[in-house]
Amino acid sequence: MTDLRIGIVGVGAMGADHAERIVRRTSGARLVAVSDPDTARAEELASRLSAAPGAGTSPSAVRVVADPLALIGARDVDAVILASPGFAHAEQLFACLEHGKPVLCEKPLTMDAASSLQVVEAEHKLGRQLIQVGFMRRFDPEYDALKQLLDSGELGRPLLLHNVHRNKANGPGFRSEMIVRDSMVHEVDVARWLLDSEISKITVHAPKPTSSVPEGVLDPQFAVFEMANGAMADVEVFVNFQVGYEVRCEAVAERGSATIGLGSGVVTRAAGHWGGAMPEDFRIRFDLAYDIEVQRWVEAVGRGEIDGPSAWDGYAAAAVCEAGVASLSTGQPVTVDLADRQAVLG
Repeated sequence: MTDLRIGIVGVGAMGADHAERIVRRTSGARLVAVSDPDTARAEELASRLSAAPGAGTSPSAVRVVADPLALIGARDVDAVILASPGFAHAEQLFACLEHGKPVLCEKPLTMDAASSLQVVEAEHKLGRQLIQVGFMRRFDPEYDALKQLLDSGELGRPLLLHNVHRNKANGPGFRSEMIVRDSMVHEVDVARWLLDSEISKITVHAPKPTSSVPEGVLDPQFAVFEMANGAMADVEVFVNFQVGYEVRCEAVAERGSATIGLGSGVVTRAAGHWGGAMPEDFRIRFDLAYDIEVQRWVEAVGRGEIDGPSAWDGYAAAAVCEAGVASLSTGQPVTVDLADRQAVLG
């Protein structure tokens, strides 16, 4: 069986990380092309990885394609990873669908709910799922263990989900609404996945901001999600925490609780017992999750499937974040305007 030939659009920090992953740690795949507006950066990466020993069975040169749409349409590209800025995703996703190319799209699916829904509808018309969204936490062993525990029913029905999401620092251009769309979006997906329910309403609060951010930026933020099944979730997002990268999640159920993100796997508190270094950034904390995600995606593409969050999951997250940005400006609850899934997907 020949290796899956991968093209990557966008080789900033995330895209370059994926390029290294494909070449060095992913079996059954090889990197054949990259595209980025910064052609010097793309050329340097392509040159370096062309000479690298790979995990795939057929190492080859990596070329640079100036036009991302040309990369997507190239005959020698079997599947695409989109690590480009979110504003470019809609056009690139439609190109992937047009050419029948499976795609792993880093979040967000698109920049707004309306265009995300158009992507979902366009994929559905093809009669085949080609789009997987890069919500990597679903592949993290701790999150996966927590999901299995909750699904087992051992702790009873999940009632509450508490989340903490802290980054060491972000650049001066990271605005208040980006904290919702680019950071909190992970907890949006986590809540939908762990609690097995859509989010029906969101309220975003902001205390007096940290002195580490420019005037007008609301950081940290605190959000409450009301789930359609009656459960609730909250999240503190603090993107200029100064200390390091910290992600924690605690699920509270009818007969106990379970916590991850403490550096020791799933820590449980039930029946009177409990058991169970802070990294610099997300690529360190979730390195294994990304490895698992990409390997499983490659294997799923070989079967003509996806194995992870779908285009619908990307759309649902976009709809919640859109409502979250509206709530951020008022501090009031905002109902999520979500299309009827049955009506859209049949």
